[in-house]
Amino acid sequence: FKPRGALWALSANIARRPVKEVIASSTGNHGAAVAFAAKAMSVPCTIFLPKNPNKTKRDKIAALGARIVESGGTDLAAAFLQAQQYARQEGVYFLNDATDPDLPAGPATIPLEIFEQNPSITTIYVPMGDTALIRGVAAAAKQLSPSVRVIGVQAEKAPSYFLSWRDGRAISTETCDTIADGLATRTPEAENVMQIRELVDDVVLVSEDEMMAAIRLLKQKEGIVAEPAGAAATAAFLKLKPPQPSQVAVLVTGSNISPEVQEAVFSGQAQIPPL
Repeated sequence: FKPRGALWALSANIARRPVKEVIASSTGNHGAAVAFAAKAMSVPCTIFLPKNPNKTKRDKIAALGARIVESGGTDLAAAFLQAQQYARQEGVYFLNDATDPDLPAGPATIPLEIFEQNPSITTIYVPMGDTALIRGVAAAAKQLSPSVRVIGVQAEKAPSYFLSWRDGRAISTETCDTIADGLATRTPEAENVMQIRELVDDVVLVSEDEMMAAIRLLKQKEGIVAEPAGAAATAAFLKLKPPQPSQVAVLVTGSNISPEVQEAVFSGQAQIPPL
């Protein structure tokens, strides 16, 4: 879904104006998607990453031919500011996943596939970082099935959008120190808060241990490798234990788990929860 959104957004902007270079700030997966789209459309690309990023994700971006700039601390704030400054140059398109109006079309394809496979789905669990994913999923899902419930999932250590959704205003946090780098946001966009307040039925927080346990369950019982953010929705589903029978879709997004997290998860420190 990330390459779909990046390809659509880049092609739409190329049709509107000259684009000499496309850039993004990212903790990894969005950066890889933008690098993929740029390579496919022969557009120069620069990705701004936090300092000491997830090596697995950094290597994927580099392999796709993008120039990489590491900036600031461990979260995305400094990298975003540097990308924003760089984007003032003529012909530079900042494909920002938190605010780009075209990008959510990519994740909006997910509920199309879900309801094609199972029209009876009543609830969808969605990881929630900068909210591009959940805004696209929820908007499309509720057009297809107005009664469907969309549940967002954030890390307990990066709860900015949970707090914002709950209180109806953008609430920043001082840090977002979570193993789920794909959920590591601390400065919500006010417009995004308004949209998720309209579209998202509930938001659940999951702990680091709950995500690690979900990673192990997915690998050992389903044969799926998931990074912490990718396993967050599974962790929330296990935590809430919805009543049976129910028709639930749980999104598993991202398999780019860092070697450090992989070692911690599979060393036996995280217990598999009962199904």
